[in-house]
Amino acid sequence: MTVPRLIREDAQLLVVDIQERLCAAMPADSLERMVGRTRALIEGAKVLGLPIHVTEQYPKGLGHTLPQLAVLLGGAKPVEKTEFTACVAGIADRLGGRKVVLVAGMEAHICVFQTVRDLAERGFSPVLCVDAVLSRSEVDLRVGIDLCRQAGAFVTTAESALFDMLGRAGTPEFKAISAAVK
Repeated sequence: MTVPRLIREDAQLLVVDIQERLCAAMPADSLERMVGRTRALIEGAKVLGLPIHVTEQYPKGLGHTLPQLAVLLGGAKPVEKTEFTACVAGIADRLGGRKVVLVAGMEAHICVFQTVRDLAERGFSPVLCVDAVLSRSEVDLRVGIDLCRQAGAFVTTAESALFDMLGRAGTPEFKAISAAVK
């Protein structure tokens, strides 16, 4: 498999189920890292002009998107779902013609994996930003990443994906993305 070049005009970001009560069950250090990388992805996607999509798994039970991420999303209304995959009608209708989908979220071995698999089956190219995904246990995280790779995801990091789409330094976009990934 060749390593794809990420082109911003063909890319979009999907943030899967980073919700208050689900986050409370995650290891604190890992959660802090994942939220920081997801924040960088959201800020970078905005700088690069990428569409951003967000889902919430059963928000009545798991709460809403973490406030520190929700504020970055502005008024974007998350798509509520009860299916584990984020490829539900509300999201699938929004994905449109951009075929590269950067994926961040929780949990890697359930909702993220099933989303990646469904994206690949629908002809999209999922890009798993491994530092922006999480599961409650380390073994589930590792297995989730492996399952995503087997399902067809290109595995990278948030910073690598953003700078690949940026392509060059010395621009206002470079400065903004550099600040976002710090």
